[in-house]
Amino acid sequence: AEPPVHSLAEVLFCQPDMPSLGLAVTFDEEQLFWFDAPMSRWQPRLPDFPAWPEATEPPSELVHDTTLCQDVLETLTAYTSKYMPMAEAKGIPVANVFLKRPLELGRPNTLVCMVGNIFPPAVTIGWQRDGVPVTDGVTDTTYTPVEDLGFVRFSYLEVTPRAGDVYSCIVTRERDNTSVLTYWVPQDPVPSDVLATALCGAAMALGILLALVGLALLVATHRHRHGTWGQTDRQTAGGDSD
Repeated sequence: AEPPVHSLAEVLFCQPDMPSLGLAVTFDEEQLFWFDAPMSRWQPRLPDFPAWPEATEPPSELVHDTTLCQDVLETLTAYTSKYMPMAEAKGIPVANVFLKRPLELGRPNTLVCMVGNIFPPAVTIGWQRDGVPVTDGVTDTTYTPVEDLGFVRFSYLEVTPRAGDVYSCIVTRERDNTSVLTYWVPQDPVPSDVLATALCGAAMALGILLALVGLALLVATHRHRHGTWGQTDRQTAGGDSD
């Protein structure tokens, strides 16, 4: 068997929107590190991830790349605006909302809003509970580049789900101020003892049904054989009388 193929990528982008600059290192489209430009340092995607090796591409070496990116952006923007006017490429964000851990009403959990198909990487993510904006307990990630030249971004909200709650993740594209809403409502989980009882009852009912079907087939087979033997005996007796 061929060994699996993996992808290690370092993606740099610059744009007129905020953030004006972005740089990330990904492995199989999972972000490992991102560059914090204002602080001029690499940050791990996860808190317990090892720090960026200081000898590998220090921040001072990134100045040339970021300057080149900005210069190329200005040149291409001026040229295309004058000689090749074209519609701007835009992606419609797609948001999925789910819990980080299995649902237990009344117990703390984390809602995750995963936003994909982002292009350009300039969206804001907000949360609401029952139509009221929520800002406490919110954590947003930076943009993660993916192979289709788009970006993915995550937002986390610390929650304590209760019956009747309605949460919404609102993704707003900054250039045209259009928004996409995705709702999440906690579904009351079936208690484990009730589920076990229901499964046990279903198994017993299925067993009884299969037993009845087997008995019916046995009776039908017996009758069929008895009828065939009786018919054969009558035919034999009739043949002897001739």
